[in-house]
Amino acid sequence: MAEPDLRLPSVNAFSEADVHFMRLALAEARVAGDAGEVPVGAVVVKSNAERGDELLGIGHNAPIALNDPSAHAETLAIRRAAETARNYRLTGCTLYVTLEPCVMCAGLIVLARMERLVFAARDIRFGAVRSKFTLADSELLNHRVVVQEGLLAADAAALLSAFFEARRD
Repeated sequence: MAEPDLRLPSVNAFSEADVHFMRLALAEARVAGDAGEVPVGAVVVKSNAERGDELLGIGHNAPIALNDPSAHAETLAIRRAAETARNYRLTGCTLYVTLEPCVMCAGLIVLARMERLVFAARDIRFGAVRSKFTLADSELLNHRVVVQEGLLAADAAALLSAFFEARRD
């Protein structure tokens, strides 16, 4: 099996739309942080040649508020997107998320048949897409997701750092 290419894409690898949707995910992350949840936000977008990009689902971390350990930003955004699309398959969709997905979320991204994942900051403790595992684009699975990382990573990392610093004080 070939080693994954872990080099970050250049800034030019991201479109203006990518920046826009990651900013929406960062806004959701702030909502989570303000609610006392780990500040992670996610947005699902369907690319459509005729209608342009269509926002299908948005979410932020809410396991505390919902008493649900699966209520990660990605999970909630994907659930809402599937409801909007009226389909459990989200082909042609991109998930924008402020933190590298965990094992549960990476599995969900593959099961939903997402086309692309764009995440901001790596999660060196639990990241299942690049940091600990490469689940989303593993050759062992029947679906591979295109993975891009690093878009607005400094902004996402700053949100997380400030949140955890405040909790330590």
